[in-house]
Amino acid sequence: MRRLITACAAFAIMATGALAASLGDDGLHKAPWMRDTFKDLRDDLAEADAEGKRLMVLIEQRGCIYCKKMHEEVFSVPQIADYIEANFFVVQINMFGDIEVTDFDGEALPEKDMVRKWGALFTPTILFLPAEVGDDVSAGQAAAATMPGAFERYTTFNMLNWVVEEGYDGDEPFQKYHARKFAEQSK
Repeated sequence: MRRLITACAAFAIMATGALAASLGDDGLHKAPWMRDTFKDLRDDLAEADAEGKRLMVLIEQRGCIYCKKMHEEVFSVPQIADYIEANFFVVQINMFGDIEVTDFDGEALPEKDMVRKWGALFTPTILFLPAEVGDDVSAGQAAAATMPGAFERYTTFNMLNWVVEEGYDGDEPFQKYHARKFAEQSK
């Protein structure tokens, strides 16, 4: 009986993707769809646009239980991981890191100071950037949508779709879009 329970528990963990998350040397979770860039957001946006993708800035920190939850329970879901890979150019920022980041306005700061400039207080925080950003604004000001904190898979998947569909330019706010999509998905 104990073996059966252990086997069932192991299967449940694998099914949720809990074993799929890996940690980098910086203590942050790493996913195959993340890009290793020079963290010049102007160049990153140009590259995202050239690939027909949306720039997504993912702010995380070492030891963040909510980041871990997102990577193990949400980002590891094949439908979500595939959607991110197909539609987003993802740049990871360490909330307390020292790597230099160049903002759209040309200001270059260590990650920790840039995150403070953007006003991000929680991890994970995701900034979704529009296809065009002027050189007189920061990423925090330019973000078409911001997702502050950890959300479950349906909310996250619907947010990703809403951003790709440019719902922020339409008449249906995200919460109404999400409620409609959730009702459709529940049928």
